[in-house]
Amino acid sequence: MRGSMWAWAIFGLLVLGAIAADLGLFQSRESREREQSLRSAVMRSGAWIALSVGFGLGVWAVYGQQSAITYFTAYLLEKSLSIDNIFVFVLIFSYLAIPPERQRAVLFWGVLGALVSRGLLIAGGIFVLARFHWVVYPFAALIIFAAVRLVWGQEKEREVVAAACAVCGTWVARVIPITPVIRGNSFLIRQQGRLVATPLLVAVLIIETTDIVFALDSVPAVLAITRDPFIVYTSNVFAMLGLRSLYFVLAGAVERLRYLRFGLAAILIFFGARLLLSDTVEFPNHVSLAVIAVALAVSVAASLWKARSEAPVRGE
Repeated sequence: MRGSMWAWAIFGLLVLGAIAADLGLFQSRESREREQSLRSAVMRSGAWIALSVGFGLGVWAVYGQQSAITYFTAYLLEKSLSIDNIFVFVLIFSYLAIPPERQRAVLFWGVLGALVSRGLLIAGGIFVLARFHWVVYPFAALIIFAAVRLVWGQEKEREVVAAACAVCGTWVARVIPITPVIRGNSFLIRQQGRLVATPLLVAVLIIETTDIVFALDSVPAVLAITRDPFIVYTSNVFAMLGLRSLYFVLAGAVERLRYLRFGLAAILIFFGARLLLSDTVEFPNHVSLAVIAVALAVSVAASLWKARSEAPVRGE
């Protein structure tokens, strides 16, 4: 299965329509002002998940059960790994002092740009693997290294984000002056007759840069599941498009999900091993789907249990 022209067309129309709705093109001004609430973020995140599941059921109806299981496995993998992006988004917005009401615009353009870079990386990864089989070994090493980074690299991650903010700010300043003033959702404004960049533009550029780094982990992982470009890209797109709403749901709970990184690391190690052993051991996708679900469920449950057990101590 590689997706027929009409399948790609339906996918494109679904994505464009969903983006238009999420952007608020069909909403009144009052509705757009209410969308910042946690309840709204939960509803929007749920809508993205429902659309993604609905698309997967469509794949099942047209291409069969195995193709659908492959799609759901790839989607759940990308969705779970994208949660790691949220930890970094929190750091970026903190370092650049972006207020919550302006973060939505930054995330929209950041995620939209990431869809383009992901498409290029996926196409490149499939092309390279089709011609140079030995590339599976460095790809597997990248995935396992990402798992190690998740568990032991939290402080290093903070340093990298801080350095990225500083370097990106310096690089942008060489092209266009930067102002610390945030004016609405504008990325560029005029001050004293000249065009200057706001911190929102700097934030978008940093998000784009860090997503490329994350994609170097997640794209090889999803290619361990399938090399079908239709499945790989559609699962990536649906996972990424729901990331903005998911950020507003989980941003305040990042500290409580202390064991989630261990679950994500376990998932990465599994898929690194799957890619490494792809020539000798066949891992059915329903087994991979179960591994992702169990790892997420156990790590989230352990995190919530730990947070609840510590709550009385903090209140004293």
